[in-house]
Amino acid sequence: MSTPGDVNSDFNTCLAEKAQMVNGVLRRILAGLGKVDERLSEALVYTLEAPGKRIRSALVLWSCEVISDRVCPNAEIAAAAIEMVHTYSLVHDDLPAMDDDDFRRGRPTCHKAFDEATAILTGDALLTLAFGILAREVDEPKMAIRLISELAEAAGPAGMITGQMADLKAEKTEGSQELLEHIHTNKTAKMFRCAAAMGAIVGGADESQFKCLCEYGLKIGLGFQIADDILDVCGQSKHIGKTTGKDAAAAKCTYPKVLGLEKSRSLERKLADESVAVLAPFGQKADKLRELAVALLQRTK
Repeated sequence: MSTPGDVNSDFNTCLAEKAQMVNGVLRRILAGLGKVDERLSEALVYTLEAPGKRIRSALVLWSCEVISDRVCPNAEIAAAAIEMVHTYSLVHDDLPAMDDDDFRRGRPTCHKAFDEATAILTGDALLTLAFGILAREVDEPKMAIRLISELAEAAGPAGMITGQMADLKAEKTEGSQELLEHIHTNKTAKMFRCAAAMGAIVGGADESQFKCLCEYGLKIGLGFQIADDILDVCGQSKHIGKTTGKDAAAAKCTYPKVLGLEKSRSLERKLADESVAVLAPFGQKADKLRELAVALLQRTK
């Protein structure tokens, strides 16, 4: 895979199908919330129905399929839960006190479409709702507890929040590759690992299969963040769906800034190669995950 070709023609179709599956689950969950403030409900629908790629959700579903050859109802709930946590993180990241973004997924950010207070509460609601649906809708109590534990670990103070805090503290510093890896392993890669782990759990993976998928998720998650940093330098806002050039303007610690574009792309390819190698024990059953690793290399948005 050192010189990957184009993603198979049906990959984007398969990814879109997985996104639609998750969108259907999200709509059902929102419709069943009962008495919720009307403005909050509008903001929840607005953020969750923005045209995201649902990569983390698809990773849950494909990881489940690698193990069990099918997508089970528990996998759909796990995919919806991780999408809610991811969306909450975007809503809060976009706030003026954080990254101060006006656009996300091609639309005005939640605090621009509504207001800052509503955006904060929308993020709070999405985060708590994610754990609520895992507790209520996963039909095996021990599995539900394990899924909740994985998601809390990845998104919590020893995971995504630590990465976000380190990212903020690293602004206007020289930075280093070691610091970058610390920031983005926690901020981004651990959530990808979590998606693969949740898919493995609902699929019934044994310990060896679980470890393989977790390692794969961690590697593609770090590669995804490198691609994101590169796109902020080289991409176009109309394609990406959010403002580009903001990392440099905010003097953020990014891979292109610290390593340069050429070395960043080389590291991205290395991580993709390593993630594909990890999948060897699964044979052809893991082809969609291999294609995902290639697709992340070829991102334009």
